[in-house]
Amino acid sequence: METLTYSATALEKLPVTIFDTPEEGCRRIAHSIAANIREKQKTGENVVLGLATGSSPIGVYQELVRLHKDENLSFRNVITFNLDEYYPMQPDALQSYVHFMQEHLFKHVDILPENVHIPDGSLPIEKVSEFCAAYEQLIEEAGGIDVQLLGIGRTGHIGFNEPGSGLTSHTRLVKLDPLTIVDATKDFIKEEFVPLRAITMGVGTIMKARKIIMMAWGEGKAPIVRQMVEGKISEEVPASFLQQHERVTVILDQWAASELSRIKTPWLVGLVDWDQNLMRRAVIWLSLQAKKPLLKLTDEDYRHWGLTDLLVRVGSAYSLNIQVHNAIQNTITGWPGGKPGSDDSHRPERANPFPKTSLIFSPHPDDDVISMGGTLLRLADQGHNVHVAYQTSGNIAVFDDDAHRFADFALGLSRKLGIATAEFQGLHTEVEDFLEQKKLGAEDTEIVQCIKSLIRQGEALAACRFCGVKKENVHFMNLPFYETGQVKKKPLGEEDIQAVADLLSKVKPQQIFAAGDLRDPHGTHRVCLDAILEAINRLKHEPWMQDCYVWLYRGAWQEWDIEDIEMAVPISPEELLRKRKAIFKHQSQKDSPVFPGNDKREFWQRAEDRNRATARIYDQLGLTEYEAMEAFKRYHF
Repeated sequence: METLTYSATALEKLPVTIFDTPEEGCRRIAHSIAANIREKQKTGENVVLGLATGSSPIGVYQELVRLHKDENLSFRNVITFNLDEYYPMQPDALQSYVHFMQEHLFKHVDILPENVHIPDGSLPIEKVSEFCAAYEQLIEEAGGIDVQLLGIGRTGHIGFNEPGSGLTSHTRLVKLDPLTIVDATKDFIKEEFVPLRAITMGVGTIMKARKIIMMAWGEGKAPIVRQMVEGKISEEVPASFLQQHERVTVILDQWAASELSRIKTPWLVGLVDWDQNLMRRAVIWLSLQAKKPLLKLTDEDYRHWGLTDLLVRVGSAYSLNIQVHNAIQNTITGWPGGKPGSDDSHRPERANPFPKTSLIFSPHPDDDVISMGGTLLRLADQGHNVHVAYQTSGNIAVFDDDAHRFADFALGLSRKLGIATAEFQGLHTEVEDFLEQKKLGAEDTEIVQCIKSLIRQGEALAACRFCGVKKENVHFMNLPFYETGQVKKKPLGEEDIQAVADLLSKVKPQQIFAAGDLRDPHGTHRVCLDAILEAINRLKHEPWMQDCYVWLYRGAWQEWDIEDIEMAVPISPEELLRKRKAIFKHQSQKDSPVFPGNDKREFWQRAEDRNRATARIYDQLGLTEYEAMEAFKRYHF
């Protein structure tokens, strides 16, 4: 179902359609492409598709494959040209776009091999220019591109046309932007393994397509989407050139659209249908823009900052300021499990029962302490029965060298104790030989996966001990969707959901804490949350579920928007230091983790900066000043 809360505005220079989820957007795109294929089939013509790679189009390709298998969509009249390829890159490498396209589309449909064209990243450097010119010629000989599918990088690149690419640029060898290299690290394990260059269609090549479909999913794309849609045309944001194309469609999910003016500040672009959440968001925005605490905002401030319409609805700044101030103040509690013997009518958590059974779901073996370590410590300190469930082993986030080191330790221990020395020597040799010959991104062997899982498990147990969680309350779920030994995961399955449901039925918590990253469509956190929500849906009629609250926390990189926070737990300087020490127990993730994301800070630094930033905003709004805060949003099932 499309999001139609606010209409498009004159600020948007490209036609935008917003969907609630990436899945809905991908289906719309796939069906549009399928319609083009079938239309051409009626007249016996070929259709020429320009295809993209990366995480964004995967859902489109999945739906196209389904249409082929279930609805007889044939690809025999389809000619494809891919946008780009890393350079240098062998076509059989796991990170190559040849491999990507085969895995996600080509090997599942009846496309003719001779109709598939992907830039060749294995060419000698002296032959690249000649290849690029021939690639342009092949596109022209095919009749030009009918439909060009695009994603957008956080630099604003389309294809690998990085900032500085001109409107007339053609297929060529380019240098990758440092931010693009960082974003690619998830596929290459280490940043130093990411190729520094790529072969890409040019902006001019892309603009020749008769129709262009641009897609973007997730909160991480929101800032650059706004620049593309609302900003000026500039070589610094190559995607902005799309504003000059006559037939462009921009397809977004609600999170990729979250920075657009019609979503973020709709009161600045026209009349809006005010509800409580939107009024709260507007008043918080006004307070931060005017640099005034909530209770000091005046009628004149509302008029000056374009919120006259809100004053007309409410009557005066005075009553609205108090209403919003009190609502935010009521989110603050030092008792995340509920304060016993207190009036809980304005508290986020119930006073009773006390103590509570609290179940904290952690997608990876360190998300619990990174994202809500202060709250975890507070729950344990206040006497609640705290359980922690680690949904995945986290084994792919362990360096091969650490696996080798622990294999050395295991062999040394067996020799020292004289226990099964021959068996351990054999396993050690197997591990050593595999790691020496392992290809970049290759699946780990079962024994290597086991070693890496045990490393993460030992660290998680150490952190739980430090936080006061009983050993018998620590659950390692190792959900099957994750256990591939590779970055690429399996889809969420029945076995995953049932494992979560079984644990919930066993523990019967009064509180559930879960990583609520619905805004990230591709990450492990999202899959883990989907498993939890489906399990809750199946169990919601159980008697014990009738008095169970579900609290969602965010990951290490971002916090909930202030208007969305329903429970804010203050953290003192001493508690922040304890939280840091708990994070330090995860030694394999310290200093330089395998997947650092786009942030060079260590996880404990990201967490502390985020927690301090949340407290600082509360202070700016005129609430009590704290050292740091962890924030939660309640999920109503």
